[in-house]
Amino acid sequence: MGSDELQHQIALTLIDGVGDVLSKNLIAYCGSAEAVFNTKKSSLEKIPGIGTYASNTIINSKHCLLRAEEEIAFIDKNDITPLFFTDANYPTRLKNCYDSPILLYYKGNANLNAIKIVSVVGTRTPSSYGKLMTEKLIQDLQNSGILVVSGLAYGIDILAHKESLDFNLDTIAVLAHGLDRIYPAAHTNYAEKIINQGGLLTDFMSGTNPDRENFPKRNRIVAGMCDALIVVESKRQGGSLITATIANAYNKDVFAFPGRANEALSEGCNGLIKSNKANLIESAEDLFYIMNWNETQKSKKSDQIPLFLNLTPDEQQIIDCFKDTKQLHIDEICSKVQQPISKTSSTLLTLEFSNVIKSLPGKMYQIIE
Repeated sequence: MGSDELQHQIALTLIDGVGDVLSKNLIAYCGSAEAVFNTKKSSLEKIPGIGTYASNTIINSKHCLLRAEEEIAFIDKNDITPLFFTDANYPTRLKNCYDSPILLYYKGNANLNAIKIVSVVGTRTPSSYGKLMTEKLIQDLQNSGILVVSGLAYGIDILAHKESLDFNLDTIAVLAHGLDRIYPAAHTNYAEKIINQGGLLTDFMSGTNPDRENFPKRNRIVAGMCDALIVVESKRQGGSLITATIANAYNKDVFAFPGRANEALSEGCNGLIKSNKANLIESAEDLFYIMNWNETQKSKKSDQIPLFLNLTPDEQQIIDCFKDTKQLHIDEICSKVQQPISKTSSTLLTLEFSNVIKSLPGKMYQIIE
């Protein structure tokens, strides 16, 4: 990608009143970020969601291009990888979320499209029980190849990162600020280690402070990147519950560790379980079972294609996804059927056994004709 296109991609994120959703509309109609800036005002106004104010702002956005040029210099100097939402290495799971960031900044070496990704969140002031559950969970994930995502915050977040580093699991820290700083500063040493065994990820430019309003935005990346979100310990209100709510809206599988009924730090998790917004989890074994990640659960498929097949409504819904294409990624299927990955993968496995669908590398699926 040329620096001119990157400059326009960064500038697009800086236009006042044009967020991620409208930016995607602009790209869809104009073809590229650079084309957006070269489109006439009269044509911009015809794009859904782009009115007179937004079109005027786009036309008068030369200052955004100048700021983007400065950011490119920072990116080049600090070995940062920009990820535009049309790029092949942009996180696929996140791309399928309607309000996903149009541009990410990444510094690290982990595969953001790993086969299995789990996000771990929780309170900033965990009890000894919360610490124990986090440590045991991550330790039991070793040798699984799972990518662990969290937010580098005090408490459960940093503990999940630390244990991942100790047990040779790649881990991604999602930040609520630019890559020119680390917040909290006390976690700088861990952040440096994470760069070499995972990575730092953000949708904020350099110079962005860790302001309060940035953390919910950070949380949507934590929720959108994963297959499963695990809440270890949480009060009745807090960032972890916001992340769980976002994950539910994205049709992600949410898990929560139960706690004592009279413990304030368990009220959030118990509430998620009681309201059926999270699966109860006591160990990594529960995660593997519900997510259908246990290889031993898979039995040998029959080589004979059935002559007559009675499909359930869920199976038929998945088959209907392949009307216009032969191959789909599992995240695309989940998005189309509006079901979490655990239920979708279970139905896909049944269809595999019936020789209706074939699994391909990279979590792709193909209809058998």
